[in-house]
Order: sequence, then structure tokens, then C-alpha cells
Amino acid sequence: MKKDMGAGKREFGFSTIELITVIAVLAILAAIAVPTSSGLLPNAKLKSAARDIYSNLQLAKLSAIKQNSDCAVVFDNGVSPGRYFICSSPGANVNWDGPPAMGGDDVVIKTINLSNYGNSIDYGSGNSTDDIPGGGAPPADVITYAAPADVAVFSHTGTVVNPGVAGSYVYLTNNRGSSYGVGTPSTAGVIVLRRWSGSTWE
Repeated sequence: MKKDMGAGKREFGFSTIELITVIAVLAILAAIAVPTSSGLLPNAKLKSAARDIYSNLQLAKLSAIKQNSDCAVVFDNGVSPGRYFICSSPGANVNWDGPPAMGGDDVVIKTINLSNYGNSIDYGSGNSTDDIPGGGAPPADVITYAAPADVAVFSHTGTVVNPGVAGSYVYLTNNRGSSYGVGTPSTAGVIVLRRWSGSTWE
């Protein structure tokens, strides 16, 4: 008698009910995950923009040391969203008055447009209720570098040429009111990055 070789074999695969169950579970997980990820994206973009300002301030500082002459980051809040420029020289007029795009003659080595980050990222203090030095009120100006205004100038030694009384900072915000501040707390040239936690700058 010939033995049936197929007898006792298990059939592998999914039943229709199992497939429907898996699809339903995946749909529920997707419905939960999409709002969460969409909420995180604006803050991730804001953090990226703030980190880039930090890195570009470092670039200007190191460029000043390398070329043995002043180098600056010129912030332009006259357009929305804003932009900024890393400049290697104040140009023929010897004044940090911005690059040709701003009506000046500073020599530009790099241009950064905040519009590239999306999520309405721009200069601003968002929902913060204090400035970074802890003055007890939101910053009156979202770019506090002065003389020249809105320009961070580094000398050939890496120090800051034009710090504010309590340091100088650039504030960024997004369409959710989150905010970061990047700047130099003193003439020493140390660059810091701070995030508004909801009650303080961290």
C-alpha cells in the first residue's frame, strides 16, 4: 500500500481573518503615530536651525582667527523669514553694513535663509517670558548684537568685538511658539545655545 507523502503536512500562511486583523492594528498605530510625528517635526526643524546658527558663529570665529582679521555674522530681520550671512570683510567702506543683498558691501562667504527650514521658522522669542540673561521679561529685540546692529563680529583672537552689556543673542521661533536662543554671553567668544523649556532657558 502506497503511503500518502502529503498526509500530516501543515499548511503555512495567513487566513483572511488574520490579515484583516493585522491591517486593522497597523491602521490604528498609523493613526496614533502621524499626529505625534507631525507635532515633533516643527521643533526638530527649529532645533536644526538653531544648531546651524551655533555652527556658523563658530565658523565666523574660526575664520577670523585663521585670516587674522575680523569676521562677522550679519543677521537680516528685514525680510520674512529672515536670513543671515557669514562675511569675511566689511568691504571697501570698512563698515559692517551687510552684503550687497542688504545694500552694503560686506564680503559674503556663506548665505543661510531661514525659509529653507520650513515650519514658519523665523527670528522671534515665541512663547518665552524671559530673556536668556534672566532679566525677567521677554527680549525687547530678537537680535541683540549692537554697534553695529544685528552683527556678531569676531576678532582675530576669537573674541567678540561688540557684545551687549549682558551678552548678545539671536532668538528663533516656529509656528508652535517654541524658541531657541544662540549667542555669546561675554567678550570671550564662547558661543552658547539655549532652549526655552516653558519656564526657563536651558
